[in-house]
Amino acid sequence: MARTERIESAAQIGILLVIGGMAGAVSFTHVHDWTMQHVPAGTGDWFGWTNAIISELTPTAAGLEIRRRKRVGASVAYPMAVLVAAAALSVSAQLAVATHSPSGWLLNVIPALAFLALTKLVLSSGPATRVSTDDILDVRDEQPADTITVTAEVPREETPALDPPAALPEELIQGARMAVFAHQQRSEHPITPAGLAEHLGIGTDVAAALLNHLDGTHGGGRP
Repeated sequence: MARTERIESAAQIGILLVIGGMAGAVSFTHVHDWTMQHVPAGTGDWFGWTNAIISELTPTAAGLEIRRRKRVGASVAYPMAVLVAAAALSVSAQLAVATHSPSGWLLNVIPALAFLALTKLVLSSGPATRVSTDDILDVRDEQPADTITVTAEVPREETPALDPPAALPEELIQGARMAVFAHQQRSEHPITPAGLAEHLGIGTDVAAALLNHLDGTHGGGRP
């Protein structure tokens, strides 16, 4: 990190701490005073400060939970609802102890809003990731070189079809007839020489000869 960036970061942290501390103190005090105005006489002062701590720090805890859940891809609905409810409670406390005028409401609510805004600013900021040229070169070195594959198509030498029925065994003809019949039970389309060849484990030319023997076409008619 450059010297200028370190100075800027230090200044920003100092400003955030001062503003956040002052805004938090005022907001805590308002919640404490509002609490003590509505509790039975004789209630200890600690009760007001307890309410202040709960209502003012809950948004911070909810913000941390939202940030954690976003990192792992989990739902943020519940912590977001807690954050909104706690923020609404804090703002209500500021308005309750303010003088009943627009200026009083505005001046009293500023500390709470500032505290919430700074909390959001701190939680949403993350360390900047700097990528150096060396890192880029290292990644490139680790990547395998692209391999170019050239595929040449070799023309197939057609094997002349056998002359049925003399060259075709009778058991092969029967097997083909059964395969054609079974295929027609499953599909509306006639079986092809390639399909028959795959079914019987024979060559395509032999399958074509079998189909030609069975019905005089290569489309695979009915037996």
